[in-house]
Amino acid sequence: MDRLTGWLERALAHPRKLAPLLGALVACGFQPLGLWLLALAALALQIDLIARAPNGRQAALIGWLFGLGLFTVGNNWIAVAFTYQAAMPVWLGWGAVVALALYLAVWPMLAAWATWRFARINYASLVLAFAALWIVTEWLRGWVFTGFPWNPLGALLLGPFDRAGAAQLATLVGSYGLSGIVAILAGAWLIALRRGRTDWRGALLVALPAALWFLPQGTAQAPRGGLAYTLVQPMIPQEEVNDPASYEANFRRLAALSGAADDRRRLLLWPESGVPDYLREGYPDRFYLDNYGADPVLARRRLGQVAGTQTMLLTGTVDLEIAHDRAVGARNAVTVLDGAGAIRGSYAKAHLVPYGEYLPLRPLLTPLGLARLVPGDIDFWPGPGPRTIELGPWGRAGVQICYEIIFSGQVVDRADRPDFIFNPSNDGWFGSWGPPQHLAQARLRAVEEGLPVLRSTTTGISAVIDAGGVVARYVPRHQAGRIDGPLPAARAPTPFARWGNMLPLGLAALLLALSLVARRRRHG
Repeated sequence: MDRLTGWLERALAHPRKLAPLLGALVACGFQPLGLWLLALAALALQIDLIARAPNGRQAALIGWLFGLGLFTVGNNWIAVAFTYQAAMPVWLGWGAVVALALYLAVWPMLAAWATWRFARINYASLVLAFAALWIVTEWLRGWVFTGFPWNPLGALLLGPFDRAGAAQLATLVGSYGLSGIVAILAGAWLIALRRGRTDWRGALLVALPAALWFLPQGTAQAPRGGLAYTLVQPMIPQEEVNDPASYEANFRRLAALSGAADDRRRLLLWPESGVPDYLREGYPDRFYLDNYGADPVLARRRLGQVAGTQTMLLTGTVDLEIAHDRAVGARNAVTVLDGAGAIRGSYAKAHLVPYGEYLPLRPLLTPLGLARLVPGDIDFWPGPGPRTIELGPWGRAGVQICYEIIFSGQVVDRADRPDFIFNPSNDGWFGSWGPPQHLAQARLRAVEEGLPVLRSTTTGISAVIDAGGVVARYVPRHQAGRIDGPLPAARAPTPFARWGNMLPLGLAALLLALSLVARRRRHG
């Protein structure tokens, strides 16, 4: 114990070198590594570094360096995305990862600075303030400049596929509130270490994180004669998604995996980028000709034949915005088709990926040679936001396309609650770390909202997630496959489903108040 304490003291004496390493270790707690114990220990040491900072400026620097390590390692998959854009050199991908981390690290910096200013009196006050301020800054990260709340700390509390673990608490406090709980658990270890003695109180502080990990798992409601679904993962390599020479082969692959049409009433779920044909009428003829002459009526009819008369097909598509006989924008959409090939509903993606689906400040950046990460010279336009598509006997579908699912509290129309959330995605350019992290965040949305989430992706990981965040079935990465079954039942609206991010922000206010109490007790 003395040897460990001595090593820690020597390491803590070099905060500028240690902080980015601690951030990188916390990132290893997320998927695919899942080293959550290591992440908690690293976060505990980061809180200790803040406590030891001689002034607010040094605390802010320590927080920023921590964030730099956290987001550089956690978002390393972004570098892979650049390898699919021929107009950009591969090395620029890592430059983008670091550049994004330089910005995202501002939020841990603000949390560290405000923690030091507010509650450096004692460790109890410090831990409570840090947890509260992390909740607030992570919530801000989720919407400022359109937001990028990838890998909230709360994701560390997710159990393996068959258990939601302590992440079940997201029904009460959301994923941002879970992040505050993670900070408190790490702080419990720090307080246990700094107490300098072994007794039952210290043992309780050490055991608390493990105890929460093994919270009893709520029993998922077994569907009884529920609506059938077929979820398809076609394993279309990213190089072939936008290659016209591969369109017909990709369609046949999807059709073969969809199964023969029969008399069952079912949902057929295809991924983002599932259909390259323009399915809406009214575009100038050249757009259909450029797409191998696919007449929209014939294209829809062919899709309806694959689905069958009792099937509703939900598939990723692209819609165009036409003005003065030219395309001025596009919509990343999900189109719903019945067995006759008629469009029964649609949803347009609202949270678009900056530099992936549109180029901010295009008039300024295009002359500099900067391009988007996806092909094309027009931007995608955002849709109006969460909505529920009424499908009659086929239920009520909420839709979140690809990375939209990471936005806590922004995935469901609360005034028109759906029966399930369909999350089509194209994760083929997310590297090896991105897809499992993406799936983890979809699980958090299922827990928060009490709704099943069905993910159909081009290359994996496709999954059926029940309303408790448990992965009922999945298709691994880089495999073609399908999942059939009855649609998991929704749960009654959770507190988070009713109140949204008011709950984690309320928790942050409570923790700040408790921090103030702990601070005053020390003064007394």
